[in-house]
Amino acid sequence: MKGRLAGIPSRARRHHFEQGSGMTKTMMGSLRELQKIDEEVRTLRSEIEAFDPRLAEVEEPALRLEAEFTKNRARLDQMRTDARRLERGAEDKRARAKRLDERLTQVSNLREEAAVRTELDLIRRAIEAEEQEAMTLLEQVGRSEVALEELEEATLAARAEVEPNQEAMLAQRGDLKDRLSLLQSRRNVLLEALGDAERRVYESFHGSGRKVVVATLTEDGACGACYGMVPLQLQNEIRRGSALLRCEACGVILTAEPEPEEVTPVQSESGEPESEETESADIEAAQSESPGA
Repeated sequence: MKGRLAGIPSRARRHHFEQGSGMTKTMMGSLRELQKIDEEVRTLRSEIEAFDPRLAEVEEPALRLEAEFTKNRARLDQMRTDARRLERGAEDKRARAKRLDERLTQVSNLREEAAVRTELDLIRRAIEAEEQEAMTLLEQVGRSEVALEELEEATLAARAEVEPNQEAMLAQRGDLKDRLSLLQSRRNVLLEALGDAERRVYESFHGSGRKVVVATLTEDGACGACYGMVPLQLQNEIRRGSALLRCEACGVILTAEPEPEEVTPVQSESGEPESEETESADIEAAQSESPGA
């Protein structure tokens, strides 16, 4: 063992002993699958977050009309309240004018009669002013009611136009969330399939925000992430695939296996992709083969 590691620098040797010699193609495949899943998870989360401003933009015309409708309805309610207040004021003044008319028949001298008639004239003018103001206000109320009905129809039409797009976007976001949930479930299964050491290394890198955790050793012996040259002895260890070894420069896990080709999902006879049961079965098989399972 010492002879085999004699040419490996101390840092690489330390990683070698920490991880042990149980690295298999299945384990490395799980790590690379995890890396791909985390990349898809980041993309899905970004797409899901992008729906919020898009939904707000789609709904904005209807929201603007609804806000205007609410504002106009509140103004109309206030106008109605003011009209009722003026009508009550005029009623009170008419009752007072009636009492003054009755008092005129009871006055005992001309000075008292003049005073009553002066007050009565003032009240009558006030009644006329309030009645005129109330009439003007009621005319405004009538016009506002017509305008509010038209605005309500426009608001309902705008909401009806928005809802199909909104529902479609919400459905799309729901589909993305379902895909995200499925990916996270697959990720948990793959993590469980790893050994403790491999899981710690991967989660440490992932938690630090690094997007690349596993990189392929290039044909000329360089790290596929930072492109720094890897010592020859370490290259041989990586190509043997007997242990989890990391780049001395950037720390990523190195493998000699090429990037797996993209696999087209199997289509059913109806033309729809098959369910995730097959993928789950593959993951469970990988877990059973893994030494850390």
